[in-house]
Amino acid sequence: MPSYLQIENISKSYGPKVLFEHIGFNINEGDKIALIAPNGTGKTSLLRILAGKDSSDSGGKIIFLKDIRIAFLEQEYEYDPESTVWDQIMRDSEQWTKNLDPEHLAEYEQRVRRLLTSFGMSEYDRKMKVLSGGEIKRAAIIVMLASEADFFVMDEPTNHLDIDGIEFLENYLSHARCTLLMVTHDRYFLDSVANTVMEMDHGAVYIYKGDYQNYLEKRQERIENYNAETDKIKNLLRRELEWMHASPCARTGKAKYRKNAFYELKDRAEQVYRTDSVSLGEMGPASRLGTKIINCKDVSFYYGGDCYLSHFTYNFQRYEKVGIVGKNGVGKTTFINLLIGNMDQSDSGSSTVGEPGRTTVGELCRTTGVIERGESLKIGYYRQSGMQFDENQTVLETVNDTHLLSQFLFPHDMLNNRISKLSGGEKRRLYLLTILMRQPNLLIMDEPTNDLDIVTINILEEYLKEFKGTLILVSHDRHFLDRLVDHLFVFCGDGEVKDFIGSYSQYREFIKDYEAEKRAKAREEERASKSAAVAGSLSASSPLDAGASSKPSRPDAPRKLSYKEQRELEQLEKDIESLTAEKSDLESKMNGGLTDPAELQKVTTRFAEVSSELDTKETRWLELSV
Repeated sequence: MPSYLQIENISKSYGPKVLFEHIGFNINEGDKIALIAPNGTGKTSLLRILAGKDSSDSGGKIIFLKDIRIAFLEQEYEYDPESTVWDQIMRDSEQWTKNLDPEHLAEYEQRVRRLLTSFGMSEYDRKMKVLSGGEIKRAAIIVMLASEADFFVMDEPTNHLDIDGIEFLENYLSHARCTLLMVTHDRYFLDSVANTVMEMDHGAVYIYKGDYQNYLEKRQERIENYNAETDKIKNLLRRELEWMHASPCARTGKAKYRKNAFYELKDRAEQVYRTDSVSLGEMGPASRLGTKIINCKDVSFYYGGDCYLSHFTYNFQRYEKVGIVGKNGVGKTTFINLLIGNMDQSDSGSSTVGEPGRTTVGELCRTTGVIERGESLKIGYYRQSGMQFDENQTVLETVNDTHLLSQFLFPHDMLNNRISKLSGGEKRRLYLLTILMRQPNLLIMDEPTNDLDIVTINILEEYLKEFKGTLILVSHDRHFLDRLVDHLFVFCGDGEVKDFIGSYSQYREFIKDYEAEKRAKAREEERASKSAAVAGSLSASSPLDAGASSKPSRPDAPRKLSYKEQRELEQLEKDIESLTAEKSDLESKMNGGLTDPAELQKVTTRFAEVSSELDTKETRWLELSV
């Protein structure tokens, strides 16, 4: 594959903190690269430099070896709250549309409409300010995908997306002929999309071809080889140390070059590879938990004219781990706030609700039913929106415990850093510490994996698996759900909540099988309906003539076909079999994430032609078979 761009000698630092220094690498056409590094090591800074949004401190070089177009998806999408979805997307697409003629502009707008429909955002006259976080993320992704740029640069593309949105984007990118560089914490997404893993580690860049598991194995080999080489150097250093102590430094004594080599060996021998990671072992056990957690009886919640929870009844149990999934905007976060009595103005636009047995009627919201909470509950609520830090405070002023801070990778040289200087992942890590240090016995986590690096997520998984309390987890990270939860509350919309026993992957398999069975049943019913209609039509169009014989008719006897009709029936059976196979193949192509507009249009047109021809031939086959 030809090289797209070449990066040479770029560096970035903020004050005394060096993120990376003098790094370089190549990106080839067709590479789909996942960038992995701990929080605070400069992943976002590197992406911004490559996208032209920032510059390298040392100058360096970013050489584009082809004339390529770059589309950059940032973590946070800047938008006008008063703008409609359509106007916002088209305004942010101006760099791609400003030089288009009317015909190509119409094609671009059609592409945007198709993506909006595929992403479940067909109501694109809505204001941006009424969208959920996931819907705002979808709008940002549509701007990127509609550009059909040569090189996609994406910073946490799955953050805030619901699972349907993640799976659509995953399918699109895995089939697209594009080059991309992304930072993601979603391991299923990474394995489905990426063909290369790039690791930033201790100021160097390492490239691994293959999936995440291959990266882990090859990385471990690299570390073991490095440490084995260090051990060899230590043995050599011992011999050199004996030589240094053996005789005096005289004119006829030790050679200067050998003494210099000794000090170089000493420096290298001290470079033992160490992997720093968050330690949750000293968080302490959860507080004592009574038998009563949260009991819900016939709870409903309405906002405006919409129902977000309808007659929900459930008693949460000690030590259970339940996952909550559903599309963006169906009320998952609202449900959590109802459970803990935290429905305030920022969440619902109305007054506080959720006290046991209380019904509140406000201008926009109404809650009915009973929610009872155990007296021993100590709730730790990790919000999706994060903690509202005082940006002028230091890390130590926020959490005044140097030992715990060091366990969460905040060493002494970071304790006096202001919150405003921390990366998004570092702020999330500090927020997680403020929750866990309270030793809650009911832990509610709303999208806890957003902005955390993969290593920290793995450690958090292990902690939550052993958590001796009740866990309620809202997450769109499928791997995270599969590892942790016993069952799922599936928010289906219109207030309906279904309880599914099993992991998320088992749930998706169940849904796929159910939908396939549903489609097959619909096809059978449609075919039976057509058969009955044809039979009725033939019966109605064959009345007995008035002068006909009074001999009783035999309606069950099949009509004898002429030689020509017999040949036609045989050909129809072959044609129907061929058309059915072609229709199935076309369906697979349309569901497979076609990205070429011309090819998609061609397949769609042919699908309509095949469907129409198949209906006609099936009808004729029924006429001849009756």
